[in-house]
Amino acid sequence: MSRLDILAFGAHPDDVEIGMGGTLAKYSEMGYKVGICDLTMAELSSNGTPELRQLEAAQASEFLGLTKRIQLALPDRGLSQISNEQLAEIVSVIRLYKPTFIFAPYKIDRHPDHGDCANVIKQAVFNAGIRRYICKDNLDAFKPNDLFYYFINGYERPDFVIDISSYVEQKESALLAYKSQFVTTENSVQTPLTNNYVTVVKARDHLFGKETAVTYAEGFKTSKPLLVSDLFTGGERQE
Repeated sequence: MSRLDILAFGAHPDDVEIGMGGTLAKYSEMGYKVGICDLTMAELSSNGTPELRQLEAAQASEFLGLTKRIQLALPDRGLSQISNEQLAEIVSVIRLYKPTFIFAPYKIDRHPDHGDCANVIKQAVFNAGIRRYICKDNLDAFKPNDLFYYFINGYERPDFVIDISSYVEQKESALLAYKSQFVTTENSVQTPLTNNYVTVVKARDHLFGKETAVTYAEGFKTSKPLLVSDLFTGGERQE
């Protein structure tokens, strides 16, 4: 199985696209292998069906140039109470694809599933590195280089940002692939996602970009300090 350079976890299909779709598109174009793992099938969503969301996710994956999309079937609104067996299933994904970097939703979010996803992935990353922890297929222990967190709803000051100015259109196309969530129809139920949500996401990316002298950027949080080996090469100076 080919390993991934970046593996981003989300509670539902569309979570990762909201928070870091531009980053995935950017690194895919640069030749890196990038993937998404959706923990649930979003079976409790107010709009759409799990089957429709799968079709939309496949289209979004093409826009972003994903190498792999993994779909687990953990319970929607049940991530705070997953079993040891279900946690081991996530560990298996990490050990199988051996990603250099793992991303998960930031813990502070309007939707409880997003915060629960952050906690679950933190546990899974830790367990994946324990040699005596047994998971499916007895895969060897593995530790990624780092675990970072992306934003879905709301705004928090990021610890670092990634310039996506050249990829914002790909990100928007990926988001709009989820018509059941973001495009209002006569059969839609009004939710926080149906009221110009994509425009709000784009505005946040523009704000992150403005703060770092680029047009659009996606923001991320870290769980530990980032090491800068050289002040003069560790980042771009903003005049």
